[in-house]
Amino acid sequence: MGLFDNAVPGGNITKPMMIALGALLVGKMLSGKSAEQPQEAPAPAPTPAGTTSADGGLLGGLGGLLDKLRDAGQGNVADSWVGTGQNQSINPGDLGSALGPAVIREIAQRTGMNEQELLQQLSTALPGIVDKLTPNGQVPQQHQVASAFNS
Repeated sequence: MGLFDNAVPGGNITKPMMIALGALLVGKMLSGKSAEQPQEAPAPAPTPAGTTSADGGLLGGLGGLLDKLRDAGQGNVADSWVGTGQNQSINPGDLGSALGPAVIREIAQRTGMNEQELLQQLSTALPGIVDKLTPNGQVPQQHQVASAFNS
């Protein structure tokens, strides 16, 4: 996957995890198809109540994800991923609480993973992925995040 090769422990991001990360961060990934597959006018994916526009993923992109984490009391953790220092870990339960059950359910359905396994893998992957997406300690614009998933 290029940019994300060493973003997670072990360096291997599975296809279901890329779909999950894309669903959180890049709306067009909601179809569940990989970026390499041609997409012929997919039907818009339903977004859970209380979420923002699908073009930024289920949470409105990387900024929306970080806002959700901050609102749930995980601001120091989220900020460590964006900043240039050591990334703090997040407990799968805390991540699930921050994202909310509707978002977790939606992503689990899209990936075919059970919710517990999804949260376990996301809690492992997100610190490194967010860190890679914010190399200078600044949150990129949504089109930059989308292009990172397409490279």
